[in-house]
Amino acid sequence: MNENVTKQEKPSEKTPPREEPTLQALVEVIEDASGITLLADLPGVPRESLDIHMDGETLTLVGTLGLTMPEAMESAHAEVTLPRYRRVFSLSKELDSTKIQAEFQHGVLKLRIPKAEHAQTKKIQVQAA
Repeated sequence: MNENVTKQEKPSEKTPPREEPTLQALVEVIEDASGITLLADLPGVPRESLDIHMDGETLTLVGTLGLTMPEAMESAHAEVTLPRYRRVFSLSKELDSTKIQAEFQHGVLKLRIPKAEHAQTKKIQVQAA
């Protein structure tokens, strides 16, 4: 995984214990000179059910599935029984978490996280003496 984003294996002390099992969204992290793009696959999650938040350097993605059973029906077989996705990442100090941009289309969440100004490569002009 990218050095600017790491998966958090153990819940931190700040993370409340999970009340129910969750699905783990598939994620792709793409880095370029100006920052990272994080793509998370969240099929079945309506945009209104997304919860994206930062706590210090910890980025948390939660998406609740929009699957509902009609009142007059009973499930005879269910393979999707986990009602939500959850992923937690630790972001590098090289990223500017105050400028995160989020888009959601066709079940894919796209987060653009730019590098902090102090972490960006700067070209130094050489002047004649």
